[in-house]
Amino acid sequence: MGINKVILVGNIGRDPEIKSLPSGTRLATVSLATTDRRSKDEAGNPRTEWHRLVFWDRMVDIVEQYVTKGKQLYIEGQLRTRSYEVEGQKKYSTEIHVREMELLGGRPSSDGGGFRGPEPASSFPDDSDDVPF
Repeated sequence: MGINKVILVGNIGRDPEIKSLPSGTRLATVSLATTDRRSKDEAGNPRTEWHRLVFWDRMVDIVEQYVTKGKQLYIEGQLRTRSYEVEGQKKYSTEIHVREMELLGGRPSSDGGGFRGPEPASSFPDDSDDVPF
């Protein structure tokens, strides 16, 4: 038995990129920044890590509608490493395939009281080997 679970809270670094695979499956990718204020880089600034997030199917609709650069996001997902070739050299990329997400900070509710985000979403395809990037 093994566990492959990632939980992150951070800020979106760029607007989502939406793609459709030949099979018709949709996916969205975004970068997420997490900052550790207790750890400093060489210049004395808080250390920031960048994570590549991949969303599938129903979650793509939510990402497309609500996720924009700067928004704070809570995600749970699974690490996936894939390989590809560039000019004959093998490269590797580690991504987080998101299973659950929640927008933080919210938006005004329709009744005028407080803030809320969309319902948490969960969707993950059985076959993600046909990712074209």
